[in-house]
Amino acid sequence: MPPPGSPTGIEAVFLANRDKLLRFLAARGAGDAAEDLVQDLWIKVSGRMDGPIGNPVAYLFRAADMLMIDRYRARRQAERRDHDWSEGQGDTEPPAERVIAARQEAARVTETLATLGTRVETIFRRARMDGVTQRQIAAELGISVSTVESDLRLAARALADLKERMR
Repeated sequence: MPPPGSPTGIEAVFLANRDKLLRFLAARGAGDAAEDLVQDLWIKVSGRMDGPIGNPVAYLFRAADMLMIDRYRARRQAERRDHDWSEGQGDTEPPAERVIAARQEAARVTETLATLGTRVETIFRRARMDGVTQRQIAAELGISVSTVESDLRLAARALADLKERMR
C-alpha cells in the first residue's frame, strides 16, 4: 500500500509516464507548448473523480492528443479572427454606390420635410436630430406641446410614406 498522500490511480500513471507524454506531444508538433500541455493534462486528471479507467496509459495519451488539437484549433480560430478583423480595418470607406445612394436618400428626406412646411421641418430637426425635448421646442417656437406632437406625427407619417415609395 502506498504511503498516505502519495498519488494513486490515474495520477500515479501520469507521473510514471510524464516524460513519455512530453516526447509524444513534441513529436506531434507541440514544440515549446508540450510542457504547457502536459501541465494542462495534469490539472485535468488530478481532479478526476469518476470510476476506474480500463487502459490509463492510452487514456492519458489520447487526452494529451486532444488537448493539443484543441489548442491548435483555438490558435487557428484566433488567427482567423485577427486576420478578418485586420482585413476589415483597411477599408473604412464605404463603396461609392452606397455613398451616392445615401446622399440621394438624404435629399429625398429633406425634400419631403420641406413640403410639410418650415415649422414641421424645424420641429422634426430639433426633436430627432438635435435631441431637444418637445417641451423645449414648444417654448422656443411659442406653440403648445400638443402642436409639436401633432407636427412630429405628420413628419413621421410623411417619412414612412417616403420609405414605402423607395422600396
